[in-house]
Amino acid sequence: MSTACGPAPWEEPGASPSGTPTSTVAAPVSNDLSTGSTARELTAGAVTASIEYWSTLSMDRWTAATVKPLSLSLETTVAPDDGQKVYLQRATMIAVPGTSTGDLAPLEAQVDAATVSPGYLVLSPYSYSQTFNVGPVDEVATHVTLQITFDFLVQTTPTSKEYAKQTATDTITVAIVADTSDD
Repeated sequence: MSTACGPAPWEEPGASPSGTPTSTVAAPVSNDLSTGSTARELTAGAVTASIEYWSTLSMDRWTAATVKPLSLSLETTVAPDDGQKVYLQRATMIAVPGTSTGDLAPLEAQVDAATVSPGYLVLSPYSYSQTFNVGPVDEVATHVTLQITFDFLVQTTPTSKEYAKQTATDTITVAIVADTSDD
């Protein structure tokens, strides 16, 4: 009588019950805008930013070659609310295309810096809206990760000309679809 040592072949990782390796299927790409929009709440120090993201280009048209608009709208609250104001000094977006095996070279950063001092008032009910355009990416890209940074200035007191800087960052991933148009 002999006894075998080790697990049965079908119990080994990557094996099927017949003992032959199973094929691997690429995981689906996540898409934060799959429903058309997404809402986020970010906290940076005393500032809480409520942000809505959307695109005017339908998700089935986010191909590697197209210019892909990402729109956003945000407003903030501050706690404790002692009457001080919150200003947006700068919004920056960096688009990083990627594949299932890793990131590709990022596109050039897009920056919207306030043209008024100390910045754009974004304390509710006042809001900030902007559209960043994601340019063409490498045709092997399966998604693009949008890294968005918001630099806020918060008055230290309601009458102060001194400000505290708070930075909030967010990441949105959007799937890139294959271009099926006939050229």
